[in-house]
Amino acid sequence: MSVEDILQAVEGILQDKPLASIQWFVLYQSWLGKTYGEMAQESGYRDNYIKEVGSELWQDLSIALGKRVTKKNLHLALNKYLQDKIGDRENQNQQNLGEKSSLEIVSPDFFSASKIEFPSGPVPLSSPLYINRPPLEELVCNELLHPGCLIRIKAPRKTGKSSLLNRMIAYAKDQGYQIVYLDFQEADQDVFASLDKFLRWFCVNVSRQLNLLPCLDDFWDTEMGSKVSCKIYFEAYLLQYIDNSPLVLALNEVHRVFEHSNIAQDFLPMLRFWHEQAKQEQIWQKLRMVVVHTTEIYIPLKLNQSPFNVGITITLPPLTLNQVQNLALRYGLNCAADSQGAKRLAPLQTMLGGHPYLVSLALYHLCQEEMTLEVLLETASTPMGIYSQHLRELLSLLQKEPELMSAMQQVIATDEKVELDAIAAYKLESMGLVKLNGNQAYAMCELYRLYFSQQLGKHSGY
Repeated sequence: MSVEDILQAVEGILQDKPLASIQWFVLYQSWLGKTYGEMAQESGYRDNYIKEVGSELWQDLSIALGKRVTKKNLHLALNKYLQDKIGDRENQNQQNLGEKSSLEIVSPDFFSASKIEFPSGPVPLSSPLYINRPPLEELVCNELLHPGCLIRIKAPRKTGKSSLLNRMIAYAKDQGYQIVYLDFQEADQDVFASLDKFLRWFCVNVSRQLNLLPCLDDFWDTEMGSKVSCKIYFEAYLLQYIDNSPLVLALNEVHRVFEHSNIAQDFLPMLRFWHEQAKQEQIWQKLRMVVVHTTEIYIPLKLNQSPFNVGITITLPPLTLNQVQNLALRYGLNCAADSQGAKRLAPLQTMLGGHPYLVSLALYHLCQEEMTLEVLLETASTPMGIYSQHLRELLSLLQKEPELMSAMQQVIATDEKVELDAIAAYKLESMGLVKLNGNQAYAMCELYRLYFSQQLGKHSGY
């Protein structure tokens, strides 16, 4: 059952009692088989609180269903509920044979094909081509309401991190929050020369976005050190002089910091400390932080220093077949409607693994009527295919790092999961080439397996 199925099932059961973000978190993690202890460690909440949330949730579901629901029988209870709903729906469909399917009802063309832009960069806020991946959007937006929150969004390239972040920022603006957005790709290389230089750059940028005059020298003290000076600058100046509305600090492309261990080993624990300060000092409750990056951190940090075992962690799942079908309809591909449409799109889902950018690129070309789906799939991994430039870029990145080339060769040499060096595994994941289960890696999709099997075979002696 997909995340979307879980959401729909629970919404159907608890019709008049919407869940809070922490309840969605406990529900989804329970579905994945996580223990309450693991949930507490990942979310930053106490074990007892997570257990209380779970206990209340199972009780609400039990009352609504008229049957006892527990963490252990959750799969059975929700699957049974959905099966009953499907049976009811089939009976209803037989009675209303002339009615269109729900997908067909919502499938009028959103644009003409000539007005659809080529997929590139974040999906605009006004675009109907953004597909929600419940319950993620609701979860992260609700989390922004919590004083002092720290949200980490981690996913490979071109999977929708910036699109999600932009929607979080728009939501925060609707709440009247102030926004500071920093993209670390904009920082010059010499900014990372030292921690002091980096933190001064950081503070100046935050000041200017808040329309406050940077006055670092009034608060900076070399004897106290850069981290303490930065904290005092926020505490005694920035957070004091903005109005009482919360401040969302959105930090994008944070993996750029990971590349500079001399910066990361101090900057990342500093963010963690600020998050923890909110539990003790009211001034820090104004601050809500969102950290976006492509890889796990692979510099040596002590576990208790890591900023990533507090707050809430969000990973972006691939699009489900149902979501791909929904997106196809939004592209005006009416052939994607109904159950037959899902069958037509299933080979595309298999080839691309639900990768949002790859799927969007395919649907764009199909809606332009440049080729049939069959031709697109046959040529996908070839130089004549629509992915040729994207695939060449990935190959070029691999060729620059022989150890990654070797690691990818290991991945495509077998259908089994392959144990890789941790850093190589994380780098391949950040490129979107593999999925990880611990350090065990496997190809992200059939397209990459086909292409790199062809290309890396030529470089076997590399």
